[in-house]
Amino acid sequence: MAPSSQTSPTAGDSRWLALVVLCAGMLMIVLDATIVNVALPSIQSDLDFTQSSLAWVVNAYLIAFGGVLLLAGRLGDLLGRRRVFLAGLAVFTAASLLCGLSIDKEMLVAARFTQGVGGAMTSAVILGMVVTMFSEPRERARAIGIYSFVAAAGASIGLLAGGFLTQALNWHWIFFVNIPIGVATAFFALRLLEPDRGIGLGNGADVVGAFSVTAALLLGVYTIIRTTEFGWGSAHTLGFGAAAIASLIAFVVRESRTPNPLLPLRIFRSRDVSGANVVVLLIFAAMFGMFFLSSLYFQRVLGYDALGIGLAFLPFSLAIGIVSLAFSGPLITRFGARAVLLPSLVLIDAGLVLFARVPVEADYLLDVLKSMLLLGVGFGLAFPSLMALAMSGASEHDSGLASGLVNTTQQVGGALGLAVLASLSASHTNGLLAASVAEPAALTDGYRLSFAIGAVLVLVALVVASTVLRPAKEAEEEALQERNPPLGDAT
Repeated sequence: MAPSSQTSPTAGDSRWLALVVLCAGMLMIVLDATIVNVALPSIQSDLDFTQSSLAWVVNAYLIAFGGVLLLAGRLGDLLGRRRVFLAGLAVFTAASLLCGLSIDKEMLVAARFTQGVGGAMTSAVILGMVVTMFSEPRERARAIGIYSFVAAAGASIGLLAGGFLTQALNWHWIFFVNIPIGVATAFFALRLLEPDRGIGLGNGADVVGAFSVTAALLLGVYTIIRTTEFGWGSAHTLGFGAAAIASLIAFVVRESRTPNPLLPLRIFRSRDVSGANVVVLLIFAAMFGMFFLSSLYFQRVLGYDALGIGLAFLPFSLAIGIVSLAFSGPLITRFGARAVLLPSLVLIDAGLVLFARVPVEADYLLDVLKSMLLLGVGFGLAFPSLMALAMSGASEHDSGLASGLVNTTQQVGGALGLAVLASLSASHTNGLLAASVAEPAALTDGYRLSFAIGAVLVLVALVVASTVLRPAKEAEEEALQERNPPLGDAT
């Protein structure tokens, strides 16, 4: 990429103003994700979703998001990240308007899919732009900490705004709120983000690879969600599952053979990059499932209204925001990302274990609050650490790719985790209801099972982080080698 004032040492404070614009784009994406969770019960009631089909309100977005991220990140490297960022803002904002105007579930799911495409284009290049602007380790740690704080602030605002808007008006307004944010972000992005020239389309954008991985995600999530109707051993499940695996294999084969792959496999040579992405996959699988099912637990078992659900999540979001802004950057700079990540995973796991023990008639302060605080503090430390590790092996020309990869991993983990956990929860609950167990107890038992499975996923993530990720000194040496590969390895 040609240098620009955005990456110049003389850019000074303009880099931080540009960071504000990028964070505003991320705020819009996170705001939308969390605000939808709070409104899910109202959407389900208004548009006649079943519990299993309700997951498509989230999964339609996640499938498009995860499927397009790699391509969007690579297009940022090829065409210029500012251009892709602005195009994504336009698509996301227009799709948000369609979501708000939806009058049936088919229209909402289709608009959410389109929204996912725009969200992918916007967010795929953000981290790449951040690490390009801030190359000095201390500044980069601070910038990633601010980015993480804004993501958490978006979660806090989304949870409260979702509850307030759903309660005071209706769920349609949770999508309309994206429109002024998108317009304002585009206005300032045009003025504060310097145009950058990509390395050119001559290096290729693997559309076939993007189609293969999107098909794999779509088929995989669809297969898992429909297991509540067809069962895990049915011909339907086995057939669509095989098609999903075949699409994934085709993607890997394509990437290993094409001269201009969407995802050059050499990026996985870095143990930190590979390990961090595996941990991200597992963590987001657990956390997306927790958000979705705990919202339903608060509403269907404890009887909370939309605003009450938002307030129930507030300690979680505030803990993430405070920890990521005030503590994550200094701790990562002082001890290294791996050293900060390991204890944070322990905190997340403890929070999910406690959540898996909630009673039917829970008292929030006694039975729920401690879980929310543990999850918030743990995630507030884990997220910046994982972002730093996932971007550690990226060169300037690959930063969009690395950013797209880690964002893809988040969304793939979230989509598959949500599909599996929601499906298992529904199946377990239906079995208990068939055995004449009271509905509140059956629902709670189903939710607790999913929280326990989430805790197991985080435990696996802790094992991966402990064994694959390297201590800070070794990681620095490996990152240096990845940024200066032999000439024959260049993409």
